[in-house]
Amino acid sequence: MSADANLKDFPSLFSLKGKVAVVTGGSRGLGLSAASALLQAGASKVFISSRKKDACDKAVQILNTLPNLQLGAKAISVPADSATLEGVKNLLEQVKQHTEHVDILLANAGASWGAPFDTHPDTAFAKVMDLNVRGVFNLIREFAPLLQKKANKEDPSRVIITSSVAGLGIGTLGKQGTYGYSASKAAVLHLGRNLAVELGPRGITVNSICPGFFPTKMANGLMEMAEGGIKGLEEKNPMGRLGRPEDIAGVVVYLSSRAGSHVNGAEIEIDGGALWKRGELDVKL
Repeated sequence: MSADANLKDFPSLFSLKGKVAVVTGGSRGLGLSAASALLQAGASKVFISSRKKDACDKAVQILNTLPNLQLGAKAISVPADSATLEGVKNLLEQVKQHTEHVDILLANAGASWGAPFDTHPDTAFAKVMDLNVRGVFNLIREFAPLLQKKANKEDPSRVIITSSVAGLGIGTLGKQGTYGYSASKAAVLHLGRNLAVELGPRGITVNSICPGFFPTKMANGLMEMAEGGIKGLEEKNPMGRLGRPEDIAGVVVYLSSRAGSHVNGAEIEIDGGALWKRGELDVKL
């Protein structure tokens, strides 16, 4: 057999057996789907963080009853506000009570705000930028020592940033204009590129995922206001549907596993190609 065809230990290529992961914004929506995937792919510990303790506890309860978990694997509730440096440090201290290292950091916590351009509040713009950009930078910087503990060029630690296709094209305009959200998601993509080069030599890859429309609590209201509503968005999508939990799950596991160990500084769109069909993400109201 040719050496090119003899892939190294292919059965374990997508395994996360024994890995330790931290997921911010992990109590619902895309973060919860990703956390479920990490745990079922073999992770030994998955820390679930969001601002509300009750939401984290409920998510952990659901995750710990999933099938297919490795013996002893568990989700752990670590509520914290990732928008502030104090909150990020609080999160770090909670995680350090359970582990001395982290293999996977999913920076998924995010916020949006919709309002017309002429009356768009400064406080809302600042809130979105603080969590979606500044909070992500603080999170990665503070967790870098734990990510470096077991990292090496053969098995790097992973940082995955949740951006959006709104950071690649034009976001929502008009009455529900998401100016801060679109700007923040573009900014965090470029932050990810910079950190990929900065942290690569330390054995840490940094990649970004760019979801399109998924039926989640944060997106549902905006989708219903789109021309034709949710059904209209489905019909306009080249794949004829919106995103599903497994669409996020598969990409996150890929980037976290040995299969994605040489991917660094990338952005992966998860929207069925809708961005390129529309040319923009303008929701006409």
